[in-house]
Amino acid sequence: MPDRVRVEVEGRQLEISNLDKVLYPQAGFTKGEVIDYYTRIAPTLLPHLAGRPVTRTRYPNGVEGNSFFEKNAPAGTPDWVRTVNLPVPGSTRNRETIDFILVEEIATVVWLANLAALELHTPQWQVDAGGTALDPDQLVVDLDPGPPAGLPECYEVALLLRERLLADGLSSCPKTSGKKGMQLVVPLPGDETADEISAYARSVAEELAADRPALIVARMARQLRPGKVFIDWSQNNAFKTTVAPYSLRAGALPTVSAPLSWAEVESGELTSADLTAGAVLDRIERLGDLLLDAGG
Repeated sequence: MPDRVRVEVEGRQLEISNLDKVLYPQAGFTKGEVIDYYTRIAPTLLPHLAGRPVTRTRYPNGVEGNSFFEKNAPAGTPDWVRTVNLPVPGSTRNRETIDFILVEEIATVVWLANLAALELHTPQWQVDAGGTALDPDQLVVDLDPGPPAGLPECYEVALLLRERLLADGLSSCPKTSGKKGMQLVVPLPGDETADEISAYARSVAEELAADRPALIVARMARQLRPGKVFIDWSQNNAFKTTVAPYSLRAGALPTVSAPLSWAEVESGELTSADLTAGAVLDRIERLGDLLLDAGG
């Protein structure tokens, strides 16, 4: 196969390269297969990226090589890719603002996949048409298990959280992180600040940790986590990001952060290894977008 191939995606001209390069060595999953997955999942993925500045984790030499976290639009960004200039408090490079990428069309997804941007991460808020950041439109609770706890314990905590959130009139949709844990995504009306939402998430986490101290911890200290599930309420900080639904993850297998049904959480049978790129594409054919259908 040629090193470089010219393709047209919805009227956009792109050059993709090194399609035979293996990015997931243990699975033999190539860059071409990464691009194919993102091309096929893009219609389902795009609504979850809409209006959200996208931070990428790039793996130019595959998941076993060096990676880097990229917020700013890189050199060579096509002029048709929309960017938005936003503040970045605490920047390691002392920059006051950064030009973030907004992913609004399939061609942008393909372009990022060609850059080996395997993981896509987004904040809990969107920007308006003028590029101004709005209040969050979702709350995300991250469930991070401390070994030997794993996804089964996360499922148990997720069910407790579902009931606690429902008591406050909040519906939630579960999704795997694509690695060892999972998240709950809670749609919001967008009329509260990130600080208010984060404070609420913290209070719920601390309440559940007090009720189930053998299973749940709400404090970040790592020495408290072995055998328990850390409810990370801090994901709702305005400058935090969470892996996007349907994003690939970097690991031994090309696993995906995949929305689940509550029936699947209750059964506790699915593992992250069951939710690879091919399996998730099959799920979309059978089940549709569980997160969008749930209002997320």
